[in-house]
Amino acid sequence: MGARLKPQILFRKIHHWGSIFVALPLMLMIGAGIFLMLKKEITWIQPQTIEGSRTGVPLLTVAQMFETAKLAPEAGFTSWEDLDRLDFKPGKGVAKFVGHNNWEVQVDTHTGELLQVSFRRSDIIESLHDGSFFSDGIKLYLFLPAGIGLFILWCTGLYLFFLPHLKKRQKRQKHEKNQQKKQANQQEKIQRTTAGATVKGGRQPAE
Repeated sequence: MGARLKPQILFRKIHHWGSIFVALPLMLMIGAGIFLMLKKEITWIQPQTIEGSRTGVPLLTVAQMFETAKLAPEAGFTSWEDLDRLDFKPGKGVAKFVGHNNWEVQVDTHTGELLQVSFRRSDIIESLHDGSFFSDGIKLYLFLPAGIGLFILWCTGLYLFFLPHLKKRQKRQKHEKNQQKKQANQQEKIQRTTAGATVKGGRQPAE
């Protein structure tokens, strides 16, 4: 039966080989994640939301607003099938029509005015972040295991970080315990010696 690996050796091996496995997916996750954190600050990533003339319940129907959105040649909307989603912002009085081609058209919910037409890159970056940009298989069988691997690396890294400190503490406690035991033994020896000297000095000479 082979000798069992010590936990610290096993965790070092996991940390070493695991970091190679998660390197490429992790680079994409972190890089895309940084861009996503800045999407509200950088309009190149996600277009700024333009406020409409009024807020609250829209005066126009979705169909009326979509007719306006179809006027934007960049977006190329011709039917509802071209849309990926519709995002309402009642607090800003604007509706965002986002196509499968990642073009976004913002329309005033009260006047029907075309407010802005922009290319939306945040969705592409988000799909890179979770791996769905490549395929659902890549997302589930590469990026998901890489995420789990990253969590394992985090756990083993914490263990390897705190292990030396724990060993030093145990060594110090053991040393202090031995010192206390040694002092107790010395004290006991001194007491025995003192007690023996007292008994010897207290004896009376025989008549």
